Amino acid sequence: MLSADETDTFDLAERIKKKYPDKPIVVLTPFSRKVTLKVNQDDLSAIDYIFSWLGNADILLAIIKLIEDKMNVEQDVKEVGVQTILLVEDSIRFYSSYLPNIYKIIFKQSLKFMTEGLNEHQQMLRMRGRPKILLATSYEEAVEFYEKFKNNMLGVITDLNYKREGKMDNTAGVKLCEMIKKDDKFMPLLLQSSDEESKDLARKLKVGFINKHSKTLSLELRNFIFEFFAFGDFIFINPKTGKEIMRASDLKSFQETLFRIPDKSLEYDITRNHFSKWFRARALFPLADLIRDCRIEHFKDLDEVRKFMFDAIASFRLNKARGVIAEFYRDSFDEYFTFTRIGDGSIGGKARGLAFLDTLIMRNKILDKYDDVVVTIPRTVVLCTDVFDEFMEENNLYQIALSDNHTDQEILDRFIDSRLPFRIHEDLYTFISVVSNPIAVRSSSLLEDSHYQPFAGIYSTYMIPFVDNDERLMIEMLSKAIKSVYASAFYKDSKAYMAATLNVIDEEKMAIVLQEVCGEKYGNRFYPAISGVARSINFYPIEPEKPEDGIANIALGLGKNIVDGGTTLRFSPKYPKKILQLASPDMALRETQRIFYALDLNPSCFKPSLDDGINLLKLRIKEAEKDGSLNHIASTFDFNNNMIRDGVQHEGKKIITFANILKHNVFPLAEILDNALKIGQKEMNKPVEIEFAVNLNRQNNEPRIFNLLQIRPIVDNKETLDIDIESIKNEDAIIVSNSALGNGIIDNIRDFVYVKPDAFDPAKSQQIAEDVGRINDLFIKEQNNYILVGPGRWGSTDPWLGIPVKWPQISAARVIVESGMENYRIDPSQGTHFFQNLTSFRVGYFTINPFIKDGYYDLNFLNTFDPVFEDEFIRHIRFDNPAEVRIDGRKNKGVILKPFK
Repeated sequence: MLSADETDTFDLAERIKKKYPDKPIVVLTPFSRKVTLKVNQDDLSAIDYIFSWLGNADILLAIIKLIEDKMNVEQDVKEVGVQTILLVEDSIRFYSSYLPNIYKIIFKQSLKFMTEGLNEHQQMLRMRGRPKILLATSYEEAVEFYEKFKNNMLGVITDLNYKREGKMDNTAGVKLCEMIKKDDKFMPLLLQSSDEESKDLARKLKVGFINKHSKTLSLELRNFIFEFFAFGDFIFINPKTGKEIMRASDLKSFQETLFRIPDKSLEYDITRNHFSKWFRARALFPLADLIRDCRIEHFKDLDEVRKFMFDAIASFRLNKARGVIAEFYRDSFDEYFTFTRIGDGSIGGKARGLAFLDTLIMRNKILDKYDDVVVTIPRTVVLCTDVFDEFMEENNLYQIALSDNHTDQEILDRFIDSRLPFRIHEDLYTFISVVSNPIAVRSSSLLEDSHYQPFAGIYSTYMIPFVDNDERLMIEMLSKAIKSVYASAFYKDSKAYMAATLNVIDEEKMAIVLQEVCGEKYGNRFYPAISGVARSINFYPIEPEKPEDGIANIALGLGKNIVDGGTTLRFSPKYPKKILQLASPDMALRETQRIFYALDLNPSCFKPSLDDGINLLKLRIKEAEKDGSLNHIASTFDFNNNMIRDGVQHEGKKIITFANILKHNVFPLAEILDNALKIGQKEMNKPVEIEFAVNLNRQNNEPRIFNLLQIRPIVDNKETLDIDIESIKNEDAIIVSNSALGNGIIDNIRDFVYVKPDAFDPAKSQQIAEDVGRINDLFIKEQNNYILVGPGRWGSTDPWLGIPVKWPQISAARVIVESGMENYRIDPSQGTHFFQNLTSFRVGYFTINPFIKDGYYDLNFLNTFDPVFEDEFIRHIRFDNPAEVRIDGRKNKGVILKPFK
């Protein structure tokens, strides 16, 4: 910076430039007669810019931004489509005054539309997409800038007098305006001059005018830029009168206004590219490019133009929301937001999985290739963990929550009687005003679905029905469901699980996921056409399947049937037509789904309860047939010919085969799952499990929906121990299984707990589960493990399928064996949470059906030992030496050796 009489700096600048030719050099100086003569007479090619110091520090920011713009403009315009503003001014004093003003206007505008970004990253990109300023000091330089950037120029501000062809030309500004008008009659132009008489000249040219000596120069400049350079609100006007009709402040209000403005106003703006220019000024470049190419003559009528623009904006907003965790703002939240958060804390493990899925969908266009199918996540709002902290502290709940002296019901009652933080109530009202389906209220704790301790199925999930035109009732149900999920973090089972995983209960934090439920309304119930779980690794492949081909389990109705280990249809996405359960009519009748779950839409059926499925209906397939929901899902058993016919148009018993989908590809389920599993495994770098739901019904030609609900890693034991099982004789083993999960050798277990097969009574299965839980508690206290054997499926809620234990009741078991009964063969359990916990904790898992020679079980050997504990149903014995367990994960074979061998 120069003092008034200093001129040595010009010489210094020249020396620096010679040594560093790419280094920008700016001279900032108070103007004196001596400096003015120096500027006018000397060769100043070494100096990039000279600015006049007028005592305003804003000039420093303007200088920095002008240099940035000069360096970045070509790439930003070419790569992104950033807009420009051309300022033509040779007076150092005037552009030193103008530039800070223009930049201030631009930054204010950018800060305003930056808030339309859904997260910090989008906001930063919007800020970076602000218009760039080009400063020209001669006619030729101005023309060069215009020709280069005219397709990305918001407008031109020009002086009247500056050099043209090397000489001062009093009409240079006029000539520039005429040249630009001839090329683009709609380009906004502002002529500035110290001569008030030039106003008439500007009027003849039909351009704006500002007197340089006006006392309101800054205000006039701001008003012109806002009105003609597409800054501020978009104002729809009456073309005849110029009066305002309506205005839009953001993309949401612009979209809503499209069908309300008159035809003449729409035609006026679209023929002048006002829309695309407004989008560009707000850094909405893809949308601007699309609308710029929109010509009225390309459409049948203006209503078609409106629909095109509306759909384009809708598509843009949906894509902008994909893969983004947006901040929740009541004023801007609507149906185009996929994933938003309320609060500043953690979103928890389950929500992280959802956000990860949303990002996968955005980044992998392969999931967008299916005609009339949208692959997406449900609309999701997360209450972050700081809301949980606030709720717990405001209501003084930790005292009862952490106590072991209160029952689960007492804890739930106290939580229900407490108040949610006041600040989230308006947010919840806004959320329910947008949804049109029932809402799932799911836990998302810090530890849920982590890579090594997934906490799958430990906390509660509730569903509340959608009640039209009764927001107060919706809020009441939603609030109770949220508080019930919070309470479930402190139930006995949750605390036992925390203890089993060596975690501390008071360190656990709970976020809440609010999701629209995927499905259709049928009378007074609601359910999806398909719910399912798929895994990228198949531990039970059937030729020609390979483990890496993955496996899927699907069912009609809500996913509770799958989570609880009910009967589902099991298939490999790579071989969807090869389904073991459908190998014969007899097997299909016996092994396919008989019941399904639906949500009861009667609000009175939802009540805070320890049973989070209190308002779920368990229905027979006949009810779905009445609903008309089996069209693409069921086949018909032809009794007379003992055969299964695809479709439901035939007379006979309906069987859930999904034949139209898996055999005839009415919906590309197998291909979507195959791609989703491969992408998920690649991104997570380990095998994954995904939960999903499908809505097949179309309304108003809307696409069918494939909803990805959750993704979590499967802990895949990759030990490659050389385990010889084939050579082991039955007389040396207690149990031999041809269907074993896990891999490796376990050689430190001496305790064996088994349900006595002859004493098993399905009617007493709940009592047996409680007895097993009490034994399990003893092992947890002793920090010891055991082998557990029982009839049917562990964890099933159907007493005829097995014993309805929850995971905390068997969490200390190191090896779990499911044994078929004499009149009932079992397949490996497919209960989602049960399976996930088995794999995560590396629990050995055997399935045997000794009554049909599938595996071996030496019960007589076990009965020779004196029991540590025995009752009517259960026997616990302890060996003097450990019983060695060997599992060959590559061949799915396992053996438990007798302790003496």
